[in-house]
Amino acid sequence: MSEQHGKEQNGQESRKFATKLLHFGSEIDRNTGASSVPIYQASTFHHEDVFNPPVHDYSRSGNPTRQALEDYIALLEGGVRGFAYSSGMAAISSTFMMLSAGDHMIVTEDVYGGTYRLLTSILNRLGIESTFVDMTDLDQVRAALKPNTKAVYMETPSNPTLKITDIAAVTSWAKEHDLLTMLDNTFMTPYYQRPIEHGVDIVLHSATKFLGGHSDVLAGLAVARTPSIGRQLKQLQNGLGTVLGVQDSWLLMRGMKTLQARMNHSEQSAAVLAAWLNGRPDIEKVYYPGLLDHPGREIHEKQSTGYGAVVSFDVGSGERAKQVLNKVRIPLVAVSLGAVESILSYPAMMSHAAMPAEVRHERGIADGLLRFSVGLEDIDDLIADLDQALQGS
Repeated sequence: MSEQHGKEQNGQESRKFATKLLHFGSEIDRNTGASSVPIYQASTFHHEDVFNPPVHDYSRSGNPTRQALEDYIALLEGGVRGFAYSSGMAAISSTFMMLSAGDHMIVTEDVYGGTYRLLTSILNRLGIESTFVDMTDLDQVRAALKPNTKAVYMETPSNPTLKITDIAAVTSWAKEHDLLTMLDNTFMTPYYQRPIEHGVDIVLHSATKFLGGHSDVLAGLAVARTPSIGRQLKQLQNGLGTVLGVQDSWLLMRGMKTLQARMNHSEQSAAVLAAWLNGRPDIEKVYYPGLLDHPGREIHEKQSTGYGAVVSFDVGSGERAKQVLNKVRIPLVAVSLGAVESILSYPAMMSHAAMPAEVRHERGIADGLLRFSVGLEDIDDLIADLDQALQGS
């Protein structure tokens, strides 16, 4: 983070979240007064004096447009330094490179399928071990500790069954054993959940989702809690070259400005949808932290200020799930989530296709499970559309 931005951030800490989204330090170009961060479409930067190099010298190492975005997410998450990557998986994989051959990490069992694939088909070949546990049970987390354990990786709410991990309890235990803690905050965003305030060392985002919000940019973000961790992440980002391009950095900042307004609308609709689904006798189970019978609701309310906009539900069988997917008319039937348009996904064939069927089933990801990311459409229209799809299946 630049010294100038650090001064600005100090003056912004007392502002409300909605204000920070629009006034984050780089919202006005100081050279021209332009109301948008300039896109510095440059790969390299001239050295006026070789004995006093400029702040930026090569865009892989740093670019003013990307820097504005990185400072922006650090401000929103309450961390000391932010980093922008070419995708959510680039952010996760680069962060995992803090580990070395022979190290072990403890991971949320129903983790995003891409993270599972990375851990079980790539990092395992490099000698990095992982143990998947139900993180709703702290005893299981404790039992997974090995002499070579170095990190704990959390997803809460988890994807796609929306299980809740007690962030403060896990981080407190992890610190006792000098373990690095990481948390994927994609579903909640810093608007609803700020993991660093609960002791998490690194917060990760697939910014493609709610932060970008418009299904038009691929990006990942990471935020470091301490300067030391920030320096390590910077070395890895620069060394691996997994950086976000300037056009996408600008698009992501534009999307982030409306985050609170979008999340408010989508969450209200998601609550209505979850309650409607929960009242249907033909739905096996509904997963949403805002439901009164959700087992993790109390913990979630302790660490988050909202329930999010993702509702998962089991229609009973894979055959029925596919019929529903083919009969809905309004939501996109697609991979991804967190957009202005609603997206209906089928984890078994989409986000968690890399996870073997028996492993999915063990983790509660049934063949009949659908994941609904609620967008900005009128909720009555969404329900009417889903109703006709369910009735005809």
